[in-house]
Amino acid sequence: MHSIEADYLVVGAGAMGMAFVDTLVSETPASVVLVDRNHQPGGHWTTAYPFVRLHQPSAFYGVNSLSLGSDAIDQVGYNVGLYELATGAEVCAYYDRVMRQRLLPTGRVSYFPMSEYVGAGRFATLAGTEYTVTARRVVDATYMRVTVPSMRPPPYRVAPGIGCITPNDLPRAAAPDRYVIVGAGKTGIDTCLWLLGHGVSPDRLTWVVPRDSWLLDRATIQPGAVFADRVRATFAAQLRAVRDAQSVDDLFARLEEAGALLRINPAIRPTMYRCATVTRLELEQLRRISDVVRMGHLLGIEADQMVLDGGAVAIHGTALFVDCTADGAEKLPATSIFDGERITLQSVRGCQQIFSAALIAHVETAYPDDAAKNRLCVPLPHPDTDVDWLRLALADYRNQLRFLDDPELTAWLSSVRLDVFSHLLAPVSAKPRVQERILGITKKALAATAAKLDEMMPDEAFLAAP
Repeated sequence: MHSIEADYLVVGAGAMGMAFVDTLVSETPASVVLVDRNHQPGGHWTTAYPFVRLHQPSAFYGVNSLSLGSDAIDQVGYNVGLYELATGAEVCAYYDRVMRQRLLPTGRVSYFPMSEYVGAGRFATLAGTEYTVTARRVVDATYMRVTVPSMRPPPYRVAPGIGCITPNDLPRAAAPDRYVIVGAGKTGIDTCLWLLGHGVSPDRLTWVVPRDSWLLDRATIQPGAVFADRVRATFAAQLRAVRDAQSVDDLFARLEEAGALLRINPAIRPTMYRCATVTRLELEQLRRISDVVRMGHLLGIEADQMVLDGGAVAIHGTALFVDCTADGAEKLPATSIFDGERITLQSVRGCQQIFSAALIAHVETAYPDDAAKNRLCVPLPHPDTDVDWLRLALADYRNQLRFLDDPELTAWLSSVRLDVFSHLLAPVSAKPRVQERILGITKKALAATAAKLDEMMPDEAFLAAP
């Protein structure tokens, strides 16, 4: 048994773990042992399907000390006119570069890939070597449990002889009479768009959609001066929608009218919200698919039919099922982030896990005790239902008000490229009086909106609130 001493033991070299370590090492002289079960940093990206891309601009992703991509505007494709979206291969190469060119050269990061953490500061490598780490804090960067389809078998029964693959195998699969895409989340959307983009007729696609989802317009989540006016206008419209709404249904109608939320089928009221983004061009493509099965979750695939919550649907011809059902953002219960010898990484901004991990690292270094740190870092469980949009918005506004009430933290946030909200608040003038006025107006608007959301929140939403 080998022994190592370090300030921090970080378990998990995925996106959140890497963002945490990067900020920690950049802002302090701390030493870190980083343990991960994968062969390279990047977490779920190392096993994702080959055509995966970010759903948000590369400018908002990665670690704070190194930009991902070149801030280019896409000239072709469904994302044309918007900031580039890194491919899975680009994300993996980026994290490898961060590890080899930024973290390891400090001499303060010890990285152990292909190693299994067993608890109590102990882990074992692929070679069977066992280590015990003595550290001030153990950082759990695996709590969010990101899962992609290639990590597990389908959660429904599949009869012998039925073709059922993950999106990873799709580019090498023989073309069937019909593709059946199972799952309505980000992976399902990506798979539908990939098939349509390669010329597969929408008449050959069946899309199993257990629940329709509210979607975000990616054009309203962009960095830089070119998009600043549109982004701010959409955010202001969102605040007005909350202010003027008479009910939850009225709120969603106003949010849709303002362009803050989109849906695939205008005739069907979505009951899901998972922070997935699309462009208007992608939305047009998805609407070309007419054979959409809305009968709940798939329970099993038999030789001649699909069995779902709502009944059976016949299968005609040769069908290839593409399983896109893994829960990449599971709605887990919130737990204290700072707790004695343990730090549990979670989102403190709705669906912005990477920014959250960097913020948690900064708060860990800059504040004196866990009580102060937990007051600033209130965890937000991932959304799942439509009403979770209200829960997340309310929690986001409350957290942002806490940030803005702390001048040191506000100053730090203004320099963090991962923070979408700081791009939104970027002042048009560098004059301190103007900046102070902008912050004052923003805080007043956020407080009023949070109060209105608090009044509107359905009782069931409070059961999941942090």
